[in-house]
Amino acid sequence: MKKILLIRFSSIGDIVLTTPVIRALKTQLHCELHVLTKNAFAGLYNTNPHLDTVHSFNEKLSEIVPSLRTENFDFVVDLQKNIRSFRIKQALKKPSASFPKLNKEKWLLVNFKLNRLPRQHIVDRYFQAVESLGVKNDGKGLDYFIPEKSWVDLRDFPPLKENAFVGFIIGGKHQTKIFPIEKTAAVIERLPWPVVLLGGSEDRLPGEKIKEICQKQDLLNACGQLSLDQSASIVRQAGLIITNDTGLMHIAAAFNKPVISIWGNTIPEFGMSPYEPDHPERLAIAEVTNLKCRPCSKIGHKKCPKNHFKCMLRQDEDSIVEKAFKLFPKETV
Repeated sequence: MKKILLIRFSSIGDIVLTTPVIRALKTQLHCELHVLTKNAFAGLYNTNPHLDTVHSFNEKLSEIVPSLRTENFDFVVDLQKNIRSFRIKQALKKPSASFPKLNKEKWLLVNFKLNRLPRQHIVDRYFQAVESLGVKNDGKGLDYFIPEKSWVDLRDFPPLKENAFVGFIIGGKHQTKIFPIEKTAAVIERLPWPVVLLGGSEDRLPGEKIKEICQKQDLLNACGQLSLDQSASIVRQAGLIITNDTGLMHIAAAFNKPVISIWGNTIPEFGMSPYEPDHPERLAIAEVTNLKCRPCSKIGHKKCPKNHFKCMLRQDEDSIVEKAFKLFPKETV
């Protein structure tokens, strides 16, 4: 294969999860590798040294199809697998392959609690799209490349020191995937290390409320102050990451950080848990099991459909703190 197009439109976490396929395609086939994504997420691919060209568009596929046709690709790898990616493949009329998205299996689990999902991470399912090319998973995990200009000097955030603080990612796209403020504060109060709160501008006020509740002197609220790459730089320098199921969770996994991921209405069995194939011992899951209503969605909701939010309110704070002591780098404890 001389020239390959990989399609993944969004979003942060999903794009980070495509990086093992990108690396394997480039290093094993030595092809000219292009990617197609939305403008909002092009930056996640622009810094990837395994890519030759990044194509992006706003909303209309008509913006990009003519220029894609001129590239004369030999093969299309579809890691989005929706109507839009189908239309791209139809327009290009080139050989292509996709991956098992398992929408039917997820629907059965959400609506009837029938679990017919394979015990397989989505990264491994992504690789099924390149099997016909002879490309295999190299087992090296995820990639995330931070531009030099975005590297954060921890001296600007005292008292943070490399590998000696906890990054707590408090945000999330859906409310039912966000660890409640009071429980977040209760966990932080019992951590003996400095803690920095990470999230977007919408998480700034929740971060301030967490600070008010727990009164921890070495707690910093960086929500809304940093770009994504700057937040990734903080994650890279942390000793431990505690996180909701969100994009920065996968970025933490790309750096092989110890990660405690907190799960609400969704479940790790969907195949989107932190991916560190070389260091599974660095990963811990916090979830409320044996809830008949869980999972209630494959993505998330604005509020609990049952109005009780047991999947988060019943989270065991003691267990999360215990996991933190187990996973935090021993030389800094």
